[in-house]
Parts: sequence; C-alpha cells; structure tokens
Amino acid sequence: MAIRVLPSNLVNQIAAGEVIERPASVLKELVENAIDAGAHKIEVSLTGGGKNMLSVADDGCGMSPDELDLAVERHATSKLPDDDLFHINFLGFRGEALPSIGSVARLTITSRKQGSGEGYKISVENGEKGAVEPAAISSGTRIEVRDLFYTTPARLKFLKADAAETAQCVDMLQRIALANPHIAFYLYADGKKKLALNACDGELPAARRQRIADVMGAEFKENSVPITAQNEFCDISGLVSLPTYHKANSLSEFLFVNNRPVRDKLILGAIKGAYQDMMMSGRYPLCAIFIHVNPRYVDVNVHPTKAEVRFYDGGAVRGLLVGAIRNALSLGGQHSADTGGLEHLLTQQILAETERLHSVSMGPYHAVHEPSRDFRRPQMPLGNHTGGRRSTPEINLPELENQYSVRVADAPLPQTVEQVGELGLAKAQFHNTYIISQTEDSIVIIDQHAAHERITMEHLKQSMQKHERVPAQMLLIPEVVELSLLEKENILEYADTLAELGLAVEEFGATAVLVREIPALLGDTDIKKLIKDLSAEIAEWGSAYALTDKIHHICATIACHGSVRAGRALNIEEMNRLLRDMEKTEHSGQCNHGRPTYVKIKLADIEKLFERR
Repeated sequence: MAIRVLPSNLVNQIAAGEVIERPASVLKELVENAIDAGAHKIEVSLTGGGKNMLSVADDGCGMSPDELDLAVERHATSKLPDDDLFHINFLGFRGEALPSIGSVARLTITSRKQGSGEGYKISVENGEKGAVEPAAISSGTRIEVRDLFYTTPARLKFLKADAAETAQCVDMLQRIALANPHIAFYLYADGKKKLALNACDGELPAARRQRIADVMGAEFKENSVPITAQNEFCDISGLVSLPTYHKANSLSEFLFVNNRPVRDKLILGAIKGAYQDMMMSGRYPLCAIFIHVNPRYVDVNVHPTKAEVRFYDGGAVRGLLVGAIRNALSLGGQHSADTGGLEHLLTQQILAETERLHSVSMGPYHAVHEPSRDFRRPQMPLGNHTGGRRSTPEINLPELENQYSVRVADAPLPQTVEQVGELGLAKAQFHNTYIISQTEDSIVIIDQHAAHERITMEHLKQSMQKHERVPAQMLLIPEVVELSLLEKENILEYADTLAELGLAVEEFGATAVLVREIPALLGDTDIKKLIKDLSAEIAEWGSAYALTDKIHHICATIACHGSVRAGRALNIEEMNRLLRDMEKTEHSGQCNHGRPTYVKIKLADIEKLFERR
C-alpha cells in the first residue's frame, strides 16, 4: 500500500484522541486559554454534562478577525514569541486544542479585542472552518462547543452519566482555580450554579490560602501546616495536612508546577516519602503544593495533556520537597508525629509519678539538679537495718501498670475446650489489641481487628453471591453527609450495590447524601467517615476495575468500619468466638489489606531462644 499524507480533518481527529478525552478535557484547554488571555473572570456553562454543550466565556484580551481565522488552524499560537520551546511562560503553547476540538464537535468562537468597537465569530464543523463574520459581544471571548464526539460516536460510549461528567468538570475547574486565586470562576450546569469562586484579594500568599480554604474546605485549613523552601532555581510553597488528617486515595493531592496542574510521579513519590513512618499504609495526605521552577529547568512538553513534567534536576526538587514537608510536620505539634520512643515514654511516666508522690510526702525523695534539666528522681534510701536486711519501700505506678500489663483471661468454659481448633484457646489479651492463645505446641498472637475485618468481609461477599440483602439497621435520625460534587456522584453511582449491602443512601441537596440504613453488623460506627472512605475508594478505581472487584472493594471498606477495633477489651468468650470464626472463614490468614491476622510461634523455637535444646 502506497504511503500518503493523511487529510487534515483526520490528523486533527487523531490529535483530539490524545488531547480531548472527555468534556473536562475540553474545559481544561479552553479555561487555560482564557487565563493566558489575561482574564479576570471566567464563566463555564454545561448542558448534558458538557456532552451536549460546553461554553467558556472570559473578559480577556480578545482576538481580532485575522487572529480568529488563524486560531482554528493546527499549530497556530501566540504563546511562543521567540520560538523557544524551553522558555514557556504560558499554560498552552502547542496550538492543538481548538482545531482538535473542532474536528470532533461543533465549535463556535466569538471574540472582541480590547479597545475594538466590533466583535467577530468563526465556526468549525467536522474540521471545516467557516468564514469570519461580525457578531455582538462585549470585550473578551466566548467559545461554545456542541455535540462533543458527534464525528466519532464510539467515543461517546466511554463517557459516564451527565452528573458524573459534570462532577469531573467541577473538579477540573477547582484544580485550575487553586493556582489562580486572583481570577473569579463560575460554573453552571443545566442552568444551576455548581461552583462559584470569587476572586481573592490581597497578595498572592494570602489570596492562595483563601482559595485553598474555598476549594478544599475549612477543615483542611485547620488540619494543615504551611510549607516553604527554595534553592537557586526552584521555589516551593503550599499547605500539607497533618499525618492525622488523611484520605483513602491521593486524589486530594493538588500539585502545580508553574501554575500548571500536574500528576507527576516524582512529586507524588516525594510526598509519600515525606510521610513515611508518620502515616498508616494505604492512607494519603491532603495537600496543595505549588512549585515554581525556572522555565529552563523544567520540560512541560512530555505529555499531550501537559499533565506530566520533567525536571532538569529531579533529585534536587525531590529532596527540597521532602525536606520542606518534614520540617513543616515537625513544627506542627506532637500530634502530627511520634517523636518519642518507649524509653522516652517510660521516663516521662516515671518522672510524673515521682513528682506526684513527692508532692504527697517528701519521704525518701529529694531534688536532684543536672545541667541539662531540673527534675525529681527517685533515690532509694539506705533505710533502717534490721538483722542485716535492708527494708525498701515499694513504688506502685498504677497508670504505667495498666497501660503495659497483660490482661489474663478467666479459664475457658468446658464446651469451648471441646471445640478448639488450630488457633487454640485464648489465654489473654495484650494491649487490648492482640489476643494471645495457646495450642499444643505453639503460642499464637492474633490481631483482633484484622481478623474480624476478614470475617466480616467474607460474610458480606457470601451474602452478595447468594443475592441476599445484608441485614440492615434503620437509623432513628438519618445521617446527612456533606460531600463534594464528585464524591456525591461516586456514592450515588453505586447506591443499588450499597443497598444490597445494607447501606441505604439517597441524594440530599446539591452536595450531600442522606444515610437512612446501615448494615446491622456495623453497630456504633462513624457513618460520615465510612461514606467518605467509600467515595474515595470508588474514585481511586477509575474504569480499570471489573464490577466484581469493585463490589469486593466496597465490602472491604464496610468490613473495616464494622470490625472489632484495636483497643477494645474482650472477654474470654468473645476472644474464643473470634478464633473459632477465623477457623471457619476462608482467607482468614490475612486481612482485607494484605496484612497477616495472626502469628504462630512454635514452642520448639521458644525453647531454642532459652537454650533449652
């Protein structure tokens, strides 16, 4: 077959396949163009989730008739005045967005240049542009996109429901708005206002903090600390959450490089590394991080959607970011990081108890002064000698004893002994978290929460496989859970599946859901946290998971919230019942997150430690 040059409309459709994935992609390209045009106010309107109609209006510099004619040509741009691809100071620069959109939708651009007395418009349909015509419009530009993917109907099958696509558009606009606090952003969907972010006043740092609070919520602002760091070519600023404030996915990590929203692996890895040993596995911090780099030290031309960047010295950027986050967290208070080990904790408790005893009676205690600190230390007296033996008073530390002692269970009932399996009989509970049991030749240590989590999940899965509805408990007062638009749509998309699992949710206002029933096995649980975690899990899956996998993820999240918590005291019957249930449950050797549920130590190995063999 002979080599030939592809027709221009087909070339544009190929380019559109890389750049235009969904309505939110169109919104991103058009809003970034408006920002590059110097807009102070940007309004977005959607119909049918943006599939039927999407328009972006701005009050920027506008375009002349000649510029309008060129704007819809492939690789026509005003953003590379020096033809220098390594000194980019605009969000857009390829000149691909408008012709790509025009190849898969009906595109109309109406614009009036600042200072001009007339406006003009141009239309593009099926890749063919029309003539430039006079049109009525105030200063600025309005771009209208209708019937998205009408030339490529197969692409429409990959789009979600209108509400879900609207939520994606809101999320995209919020990300762009975070980096541009001095610009006002508004979004309307089917005539209803979905987002209103007024321009923030003041200098950039203060305006940025206000915009972060508007987008990410006051709760994040209260549970975050500022970061700042710089070197000769890079400046980092923003807010990061305390380790105690986290989510089930990384979707609330807002990252910007030179005001460009990105999802860069190097930056995400740096954030994960900064929180290492301070945040539980499988949880992610919330953050808004702004990295400003000399344009010559970063390449933004490595991805069609410009969602990834490549740094000239990635190691230096990563080290600077990790250091900034760790330094901020270390200043955020003791509740953000554990700075003391066992020795430190023991010392502090002993000192506190000593101080208390000293205040009651001077007795055998006296003050000791050291250069480093001033505290009271117990001094054992010589005492009174009777018959050559020293009499020493006993010191009781009740708080310390309660915290670190093992609670020994009562003797098991006879019928329990007869039913014992491979996990043996429960003997004690350690730290109200671990069950210690004994078999013929071993000691078994069981993580009570991890074990019960697996049991609960398997029960849920069995009910789903049998098409049985999980027993539900109706709430006396329904719980209202406030969510973002995207989180709400995630929950409502799986409302039927959640109902089968005993969790009845329904829409309640613009950004909330109403929980009427919860699975009976949950008992007393944090419903708001459960709903938010479920939404985060659903958002993390994307479209890559099969329905069965999604259901299992839902079961796992509900099971986690409905399981016996670490820190709960159990009696002997409850401990043995948990062990017997484990013995009858599939995959009970590991919890839903892959952690082991129990560890077995052979008696022979213990005897070797004490050199008895």
